[in-house]
Amino acid sequence: MNMRIIKTAIIPVIAAAFILCFTSAVSDVRQTQRHQGKEQLEQVLKRTAVACYAAEGIYPPDLEYMLKHYGIRINEEEYTVIYQMIASNLMPDITVLEK
Repeated sequence: MNMRIIKTAIIPVIAAAFILCFTSAVSDVRQTQRHQGKEQLEQVLKRTAVACYAAEGIYPPDLEYMLKHYGIRINEEEYTVIYQMIASNLMPDITVLEK
């Protein structure tokens, strides 16, 4: 009888540990995906700025210009973009932050 009580107590503990590990793994995957998305967005914005310079002879004056003329889309619920124009002939400082 004592062994039965131990088995009955162990099963919920093992199930809870499994659920905790699964939840932690899913959270880690989501965080990794968001970080990779941030890096990809930053690379796309920088490549687009260079493409604009090559095509037009100037870097985009602001982020809205790139969004309108180059079809870039930003998930504003997940990311904030800081676009600092230095001069029309210098690469702008582009930083993407996760919200």
